[in-house]
Amino acid sequence: MAKPSYVKFEVPQELAEKALEAVEIARDTGRIRKGTNETTKAVERGQAKLVIIAEDVDPEEIVAHLPPLCEEKEIPYVYVPSKKELGAAAGLEVPAASVAIIEPGKARELVEDIAMKVKELMK
Repeated sequence: MAKPSYVKFEVPQELAEKALEAVEIARDTGRIRKGTNETTKAVERGQAKLVIIAEDVDPEEIVAHLPPLCEEKEIPYVYVPSKKELGAAAGLEVPAASVAIIEPGKARELVEDIAMKVKELMK
């Protein structure tokens, strides 16, 4: 299956798993914003440290604005394959199209590592 138009780069499985782990740790020890509306607000306000976007969002327009917005605000973003997995990592019983890590808590080093790897992928 072809990647959606908003997916601007290929994310290795290992990096996607690290991103989900960072969401879980930040959920428990820091602060996250769940869902596209909350994520968008966090990015616009410059509060997000890392944005995680699901690749299987339908319709694509729900999250299509996030990559350009993150680039404009210089906030790193990464893709994960499944909105169901992203929702579960965020502590939800429903899927989440996107999540923003506001305060990484104990995931700080992990978030910094992911951000560095994402910069390499975007070149």
